[in-house]
Amino acid sequence: MSATEEPVGAEPSLGRLVATATGEMSALLHDEIALAKAQLRQDVKRGAVGGGAFGAALVVLTFSLPMLSFALAYGIRTWSGWHISVCFLLSFAANVVVAGLLALIGTVFAKKAKQGKGPQKAVASAKETAAVLQNAKPHPRPAVPPVEDARALPSGSGASVARSTP
Repeated sequence: MSATEEPVGAEPSLGRLVATATGEMSALLHDEIALAKAQLRQDVKRGAVGGGAFGAALVVLTFSLPMLSFALAYGIRTWSGWHISVCFLLSFAANVVVAGLLALIGTVFAKKAKQGKGPQKAVASAKETAAVLQNAKPHPRPAVPPVEDARALPSGSGASVARSTP
């Protein structure tokens, strides 16, 4: 039998219980940290999508506005026969509507990212775990009277005392 094994049916020693509790606490804290990281990654992804939508709105407005405006204005002029300045104003209004829709999509995603309370949930869970562990009391065990002297035991009682050698 190795030094770490205990006899079958024996209660674990106090050292083993403390080591087990410490290992489980460490694993629990590592899991809480991993959960906080995962929730933070999710919130960052949502923010990135919102930022991308705002960026797309800006790109649409910047690069395609002149070409789209000219094409749309001349198309409206050909179709309606209105004055060219009115056609250009209508073309600009259409581009503003498209950019506004993209900005609205970006706002929705940004609000979702802001409302995501991933790390806050994990921190609250870790605090709750710590509070529960602080209030935990050990399981009561029956008190065993200590044996003061092995010579005081009757020789025929069958009781033996384990001695450790220095």
